[in-house]
Amino acid sequence: MSTFEPRRVVAQHLTKSFGETEVLRGIDLDVEPGSSTALLGPSGCGKTTLLRLLAGLERPDSGSITIDETVMAGDANWVAPEKRNVGMVFQDWALFPHLTVGKNVGYGLPRAERSGPRVADALAMVGMEGFEDRMPSTLSGGQQQRVALARAIAPAPSVLLLDEPFSNLDAALRVGVRTEVHRLLTSLGITSLFVTHDQQEAFVLGDSVAVMRDGLIEQVASPRELYTNPVNPWVASFVGDVNLLSATAHADVAHTAIGDIALRASMDGAVQVLIRPEDLIISPGGDATVNLVEYYGHDVIVRVDLADGSEALVRSAAASTWHPGDPVTVRFQGSAASAFVR
Repeated sequence: MSTFEPRRVVAQHLTKSFGETEVLRGIDLDVEPGSSTALLGPSGCGKTTLLRLLAGLERPDSGSITIDETVMAGDANWVAPEKRNVGMVFQDWALFPHLTVGKNVGYGLPRAERSGPRVADALAMVGMEGFEDRMPSTLSGGQQQRVALARAIAPAPSVLLLDEPFSNLDAALRVGVRTEVHRLLTSLGITSLFVTHDQQEAFVLGDSVAVMRDGLIEQVASPRELYTNPVNPWVASFVGDVNLLSATAHADVAHTAIGDIALRASMDGAVQVLIRPEDLIISPGGDATVNLVEYYGHDVIVRVDLADGSEALVRSAAASTWHPGDPVTVRFQGSAASAFVR
């Protein structure tokens, strides 16, 4: 197997429209060599279009794309996709049904190497050694996904792009394959970008996460930073369960329906205080009422009606015995919270 040489990927001011529909509206993204970046967002936000622009499968209307300081797309430059040294795993895997596994994997290699050790090496990397002569139709979904990944890495690309690579797998299989892919990408040290609408998937696989909405990137940050310090209420809600409590702030304290809460930054006036469910605790008795309990095995979400008519989500231990109708008190157990101006 050839050595992987991870490259930096930079997109600047990218725009793209299809007819009258503006899909990307000025995208800026800087991906460090050897890192993994998740493009996270709802359907229709432009994340797959951005991936296709990076691959060279679409041309931007304006803006530029550079890989390791080589301009791949710009005002006067255009590098064809087959010359970018970029590998791609498609959402439906796009295996050739009439070719064996070995020939699928070798498809992007020089003709002289299509039946050589590079094919076997790529299949071994994804745990599919010995499957060279099998046809794609005889493989499970997880095996087909691995073959598609082997095909993408066989030419030793400097950048690997994955478009919702686990979306066609059932839930149980998806978790296992995701872990395998995460381990492989980490060991290869290859620069990778992948599209997903699954927050958990983005957090597990991404060194950084670019959250997209309506053709723009709202925030790029590490999973931890994104979860604890989102830039706005929409991002806060998209990357996990959240309480946005209406409050009045003065200096570094917000007055809420569950009491006074210290703020990370000084604010004054009407605000929304961001509190994750795990930062709240409940105790018996009080002026709040449990309205629903959702059991997830490892924990429960307790939905509580507060005295001001709003609802709070509280993450509690799986052994909790709360029931709808229980009177409770909800308290904040963190050190300080973020807030947004209302």
